[in-house]
Amino acid sequence: MHSCARRWHLLTAVAALLALVLQLVLVMSGSAVLAEDEGPGLAARTARFFGYFTIQANALVAATTAVLARDPAYDGPRWRAFRGAATVGITITGLVHFVLLRPLLDLDGLDRLADSLLHLVVPALAVAGWLIFGPRPRIGLRELSLAFLWPVAWLLVTFAVRAATGWVPYPFLDPDGDAGWAGVTIACVGITVLFALTALAVHAVDRRLAPQPTIPAGR
Repeated sequence: MHSCARRWHLLTAVAALLALVLQLVLVMSGSAVLAEDEGPGLAARTARFFGYFTIQANALVAATTAVLARDPAYDGPRWRAFRGAATVGITITGLVHFVLLRPLLDLDGLDRLADSLLHLVVPALAVAGWLIFGPRPRIGLRELSLAFLWPVAWLLVTFAVRAATGWVPYPFLDPDGDAGWAGVTIACVGITVLFALTALAVHAVDRRLAPQPTIPAGR
């Protein structure tokens, strides 16, 4: 089980890193995560790349699963918050993409591959790996409250960037759209509630499933 956990976490880390690198290369070469009428310059494209919740969630998954590929029983106070944020964030990435973003995209070739890796493959690998191999119990309410600071900070930075540049990473966060600020407010509340509910579900599953792995940390 220990060796299987190592391989699964390594596969997840490699998939997430590949997805991030591929999407970054596409963005730097002129592709857009979401289609725009007039593409920005290289510096702006690169900076915007890191503003996507999807990118940040995949980066957290890549970092945490890389650690677990070395030590599937790794533990620590700060680590638990990062692991909780990665698990909840990548779950939401898959859900929000399926419900809100998938109908907006018409991609092919490498763009479609990168999108599928970021929004489908990595979320599936990460959630399945957590359910099967853990490590758990790790994710308590305190850790989730710390993890919750990430999406709050992301929203605040997103609107600060929007005020300065007029750009937002996702259409449902654009107050200049048809729904206006009312639609943006509903979207923000919905995402916040979704994060909270997903976090509580992760906490419940983490506590109810059998502890994994069944070896001492650091071994």
